[in-house]
Amino acid sequence: MLALRDPNEAYRRSQFDARINGASAADLVRVCVAEVVDSLALAILAHRQRNYQMRSHGLTRTITALTALEMGIDRQAPLAEALLQFYGAARTRVLDCAIRFDTPALEEVRSDFTDLRTAFANAS
Repeated sequence: MLALRDPNEAYRRSQFDARINGASAADLVRVCVAEVVDSLALAILAHRQRNYQMRSHGLTRTITALTALEMGIDRQAPLAEALLQFYGAARTRVLDCAIRFDTPALEEVRSDFTDLRTAFANAS
């Protein structure tokens, strides 16, 4: 049914599913971080174009990725508390922007996750 409504979204979803099937925990974190970066870019662009449905879709995808990142944290790991705070703060900011859209706030969150994605790429 999704393919009938939006072929691009169906294609993106199939690509996403292919990337997560059989992925390691580290790979899943990378996928979720990339999803935050890409979904925030989509929301910001959609807002500029006054496409409120697509903006909402981008914010929803961002929240989903942030929730997955939070749920995947090993609570016994040394950095667990810092990650919970980082992801939680980002999630709160994005949720606040769903009520009152704030492009600079979302660009800041996106920049933080872009830095994280770059750090992961350099560590590989």
